[in-house]
Amino acid sequence: MRDQVQRVLDTLRQPRGLYVASPSNTYHYIWIRDISYIALSELHRDNGRFEETYYGLLDILRKYEWKLTYHATKRPVETYEYIHPRYTADTLEEVNQPWGNAQNDAIGAFLFGIGEGLRRGKKMLRDERDRKMIQLLVQYLTTLEYWMDEDNGMWEENRERHASSIGACAAGLLAIQPYFDVPWEPIQAGLSALFQLLPRESATKECDLALLSLVYPYELVPRAMREVIINRVEERLLRQSGVIRYEGDLYYQEDGKEAEWCMGLPWLGLCHATIGNMDKAQSYLTRTVQVMAHGAKIPELYVMHRRQPNENTPLGWSHALWLVLFDTISSGKTAHIFH
Repeated sequence: MRDQVQRVLDTLRQPRGLYVASPSNTYHYIWIRDISYIALSELHRDNGRFEETYYGLLDILRKYEWKLTYHATKRPVETYEYIHPRYTADTLEEVNQPWGNAQNDAIGAFLFGIGEGLRRGKKMLRDERDRKMIQLLVQYLTTLEYWMDEDNGMWEENRERHASSIGACAAGLLAIQPYFDVPWEPIQAGLSALFQLLPRESATKECDLALLSLVYPYELVPRAMREVIINRVEERLLRQSGVIRYEGDLYYQEDGKEAEWCMGLPWLGLCHATIGNMDKAQSYLTRTVQVMAHGAKIPELYVMHRRQPNENTPLGWSHALWLVLFDTISSGKTAHIFH
């Protein structure tokens, strides 16, 4: 089964090691966040693919170095001024349309991957210009005061302070701190703001699938808080074919029932693995297989009443989480996947 899931994910791989989120017309784009999560499925392998993916992302940043340089010292105000989270698959240009483009968690996820790669001795930086791009992102998040910034969050929706975005930025800065000039103050401010919000995701969302990121991959909160997050997601958001993003989610909602996101199943499995609940981790691995579409394709979501996957099938992010969970269980690791 692992080989089948891997082959499907590989169909999404583009030149320069990048991935489109899905082959569908609506998701045939390069998302920094999606790719940062997809790359984690190659983190423990020595095939060079993890590094190649980050070189591709760094090439995008180089293309927009002028924007990074400008906003490293001048705080973005309008949404379009933020470092863009989404690019065309062919030209790697910013997608020029109204969108929730203020997505700080994407920058945090990117920095986290750079730091994890460096910690494992991978050659994440090709030259001084790559190093400059990372240092500019540090300045960008600091100037932005990410711990107070109202961004669009993981789901690209209304702007407010999101625990998952603040946590991603703090985790990213922590991951690269041993290798770059990262002041402690923005990290400390981020952690303080995060724990003031928890266990909520935001002012409007008490429970949210995005909170799982604080458990996996970031492992940013202590075990007691991990258990709170996992339990709340399971009690309030877990459904038959996946996990709803949050109560009242309108995306693909039908007859008052929220869409069920398949990636929530392996994500919960990985969260259980970080606290040593390997039986639960295994159960979520199996449960994900049960919601796969034809050909071992893991959809983005199922529409509740029709029990049908939407057109974003397969979703690369879903496949990557399943692969990491499979490899974690196979390796016999019980906790602290990264640390």
